[in-house]
Amino acid sequence: MKRSNELTRAELQVMNILWDIRKGTVSEVLEKFPEPKPAYNTVLTFLRILKEKQYVTSEPVGKQHLFSPLVQRGEYTRNYMRSVKENLFSGSAASLVNFFVKEENLSAKEIEELIALLKER
Repeated sequence: MKRSNELTRAELQVMNILWDIRKGTVSEVLEKFPEPKPAYNTVLTFLRILKEKQYVTSEPVGKQHLFSPLVQRGEYTRNYMRSVKENLFSGSAASLVNFFVKEENLSAKEIEELIALLKER
């Protein structure tokens, strides 16, 4: 099965927890959710979907399964942002940056950081 490029908001929430804890059971992932916590079966369902999408793997540990990411956060972020650039900004990195500069309320420090990054390149 080919890995789907984008994750739903709920899938991404589960992946962010797995990226933070590196590996865990359904209970360990559930423990890291903010209140109100989803049901155990909901988290299990999302982990199974992520496994089908080839974002996570699992190994049996007693009666439970230990889930761990197959895709690292940086890899997902790079692929997602490339997709955003291609699909929303006609492939233009300048248009993407321009959007954030105009639409976000950037602090002076953030603007300085952007300028430094551009000069570095």
